[in-house]
Amino acid sequence: ACRIGRPTVRQAIELLVRKGVLAKRRGAGTFVLERREEVDLFSLDGTTASFQKKGLATTTRMLAPIRLARISGNPENPFDGGEAYFFSRLVRVEDSPVLLEDLYLHPTLFSGIDRIDLDNRSLSEVADERYFLRPESARQSFRIGTLGRDRSALLDVGPKTPVLGVNRFLNFPQAESAVYSELFCRTDRYVFSQTIGGMRHG
Repeated sequence: ACRIGRPTVRQAIELLVRKGVLAKRRGAGTFVLERREEVDLFSLDGTTASFQKKGLATTTRMLAPIRLARISGNPENPFDGGEAYFFSRLVRVEDSPVLLEDLYLHPTLFSGIDRIDLDNRSLSEVADERYFLRPESARQSFRIGTLGRDRSALLDVGPKTPVLGVNRFLNFPQAESAVYSELFCRTDRYVFSQTIGGMRHG
């Protein structure tokens, strides 16, 4: 029989807690957590496509029609002070609301997109097939915050429930930040990850 010392067991449990495999509850013990799917949040193919690559049933619903809008009041938005095609949509995965997206598209590169039905369609596929546009790079910023009552209800969370907010800037050969999106993600069912390339020192 193999004997393992208590300090080794404690270290192994702490490591598994940090990795999200186990959870410790005071007075109750240590439990195995339900495994959550990991989704690549930085895929240039889009977050919806990342869910689909995992074999997860995904539906998207437009919350309002696409419209060419005057954008103001958000200096971080690259279209602030100008015009962009704007729309919001709700992404459901396995029939649960998981993601809210506010998207802003370059008004010239995406001319006529307001006449295309984007329900249950990947924006990256539409950009590629209809506009011959493929992103070449991107930048993202992350924050944790809460949504207003109406928007939190769409995600089926309370108005004080923290959600992951992501601002994404997609760069195309034709224009930088031609697609800007603000994503609001529930993180209780899925782990949103980002793969980083090889690290160099020196």
